[in-house]
Amino acid sequence: MKEKKSTYLSIIFVVILIAGVFIFTNIKNPAGDGGNNVSVVDGKQIITINAKGGYSPRITTAKSGIPTVIKMETNGSFDCSSALSIPSIGYRNNLPPSGETLIDVPAQKAGSKIQGICAMGMYNFTIDFN
Repeated sequence: MKEKKSTYLSIIFVVILIAGVFIFTNIKNPAGDGGNNVSVVDGKQIITINAKGGYSPRITTAKSGIPTVIKMETNGSFDCSSALSIPSIGYRNNLPPSGETLIDVPAQKAGSKIQGICAMGMYNFTIDFN
Protein backbone atom coordinates (compact mmCIF):
# COMPACT_ATOMS: atom_id res chain seq x y z
CA MET A 1 0.00 0.00 0.00
CA LYS A 2 2.85 2.36 0.84
CA GLU A 3 4.43 1.68 -2.60
CA LYS A 4 1.22 2.64 -4.43
CA LYS A 5 0.93 5.87 -2.45
CA SER A 6 4.49 6.88 -3.26
CA THR A 7 3.99 5.98 -6.94
CA TYR A 8 0.85 8.13 -7.11
CA LEU A 9 2.64 11.02 -5.40
CA SER A 10 5.54 10.72 -7.86
CA ILE A 11 3.16 10.78 -10.83
CA ILE A 12 1.31 13.81 -9.46
CA PHE A 13 4.62 15.60 -8.84
CA VAL A 14 5.82 14.95 -12.41
CA VAL A 15 2.51 16.16 -13.89
CA ILE A 16 2.66 19.35 -11.82
CA LEU A 17 6.29 19.90 -12.81
CA ILE A 18 5.56 19.48 -16.53
CA ALA A 19 2.51 21.76 -16.30
CA GLY A 20 4.60 24.39 -14.51
CA VAL A 21 7.27 24.34 -17.20
CA PHE A 22 4.62 24.62 -19.92
CA ILE A 23 2.87 27.55 -18.19
CA PHE A 24 6.15 29.37 -17.49
CA THR A 25 7.30 28.98 -21.10
CA ASN A 26 4.02 30.35 -22.47
CA ILE A 27 4.01 33.30 -20.09
CA LYS A 28 7.61 34.16 -20.99
CA ASN A 29 7.08 34.03 -24.76
CA PRO A 30 3.52 33.17 -25.77
CA ALA A 31 3.41 31.45 -29.17
CA GLY A 32 6.80 32.97 -29.95
CA ASP A 33 5.08 36.19 -31.02
CA GLY A 34 6.69 39.56 -30.58
CA GLY A 35 5.87 42.13 -28.00
CA ASN A 36 7.63 45.48 -27.89
CA ASN A 37 10.46 44.76 -30.29
CA VAL A 38 9.60 47.51 -32.80
CA SER A 39 10.48 51.19 -32.35
CA VAL A 40 10.82 54.21 -34.64
CA VAL A 41 13.90 56.40 -34.21
CA ASP A 42 14.74 59.34 -36.52
CA GLY A 43 12.31 58.13 -39.18
CA LYS A 44 13.69 54.58 -39.24
CA GLN A 45 11.89 51.58 -37.87
CA ILE A 46 14.09 49.37 -35.69
CA ILE A 47 13.10 45.73 -35.19
CA THR A 48 15.04 43.86 -32.52
CA ILE A 49 15.36 40.09 -32.85
CA ASN A 50 17.37 37.84 -30.54
CA ALA A 51 19.32 34.95 -32.03
CA LYS A 52 20.21 32.14 -29.66
CA GLY A 53 18.75 28.68 -29.92
CA GLY A 54 16.35 30.10 -32.50
CA TYR A 55 14.94 33.56 -33.08
CA SER A 56 12.80 35.56 -30.69
CA PRO A 57 10.28 36.83 -31.37
CA ARG A 58 9.42 34.51 -34.24
CA ILE A 59 6.66 36.78 -35.61
CA THR A 60 6.82 40.58 -35.72
CA THR A 61 4.31 43.05 -37.12
CA ALA A 62 5.89 46.24 -38.48
CA LYS A 63 4.81 49.38 -40.33
CA SER A 64 5.04 49.45 -44.10
CA GLY A 65 6.39 52.36 -46.12
CA ILE A 66 9.32 53.39 -43.92
CA PRO A 67 13.00 52.38 -43.98
CA THR A 68 13.67 49.59 -41.52
CA VAL A 69 16.66 48.27 -39.64
CA ILE A 70 16.68 44.74 -38.27
CA LYS A 71 18.84 44.68 -35.15
CA MET A 72 20.00 41.13 -34.53
CA GLU A 73 21.18 40.62 -30.96
CA THR A 74 23.36 37.69 -29.96
CA ASN A 75 24.57 36.71 -26.51
CA GLY A 76 26.70 33.59 -26.46
CA SER A 77 25.13 32.30 -29.67
CA PHE A 78 27.12 29.39 -31.05
CA ASP A 79 24.30 27.44 -32.73
CA CYS A 80 23.03 27.57 -36.30
CA SER A 81 20.84 30.61 -35.56
CA SER A 82 24.01 32.68 -35.85
CA ALA A 83 24.26 31.76 -39.56
CA LEU A 84 21.48 34.02 -40.84
CA SER A 85 19.96 34.27 -44.29
CA ILE A 86 17.23 36.71 -45.38
CA PRO A 87 16.68 35.72 -49.03
CA SER A 88 14.22 38.47 -50.01
CA ILE A 89 16.82 41.19 -49.37
CA GLY A 90 19.86 39.16 -50.41
CA TYR A 91 21.34 39.00 -46.92
CA ARG A 92 23.53 36.09 -45.79
CA ASN A 93 26.03 36.38 -42.98
CA ASN A 94 27.37 34.83 -39.80
CA LEU A 95 26.41 36.84 -36.74
CA PRO A 96 29.03 37.37 -34.02
CA PRO A 97 28.69 35.14 -30.94
CA SER A 98 27.78 38.21 -28.88
CA GLY A 99 26.81 41.71 -29.96
CA GLU A 100 24.53 43.53 -32.37
CA THR A 101 24.29 43.34 -36.14
CA LEU A 102 22.31 46.01 -38.01
CA ILE A 103 20.68 45.00 -41.28
CA ASP A 104 19.20 47.76 -43.48
CA VAL A 105 15.90 46.93 -45.16
CA PRO A 106 14.29 49.24 -47.73
CA ALA A 107 10.73 50.43 -47.12
CA GLN A 108 8.33 47.53 -47.67
CA LYS A 109 4.85 47.57 -49.20
CA ALA A 110 1.82 46.78 -47.04
CA GLY A 111 1.16 43.05 -47.00
CA SER A 112 4.75 42.06 -47.69
CA LYS A 113 6.74 39.67 -45.50
CA ILE A 114 10.41 39.17 -44.79
CA GLN A 115 11.60 35.82 -43.50
CA GLY A 116 14.92 35.12 -41.86
CA ILE A 117 16.18 31.56 -41.60
CA CYS A 118 19.21 29.83 -40.14
CA ALA A 119 21.74 27.95 -42.26
CA MET A 120 20.23 24.56 -41.42
CA GLY A 121 16.63 25.66 -41.95
CA MET A 122 15.69 24.74 -38.37
CA TYR A 123 14.91 28.23 -37.06
CA ASN A 124 13.12 31.16 -38.69
CA PHE A 125 11.43 34.46 -38.04
CA THR A 126 8.91 36.47 -40.02
CA ILE A 127 8.28 40.22 -40.21
CA ASP A 128 4.82 41.14 -41.50
CA PHE A 129 4.50 44.69 -42.86
CA ASN A 130 1.07 46.38 -42.49
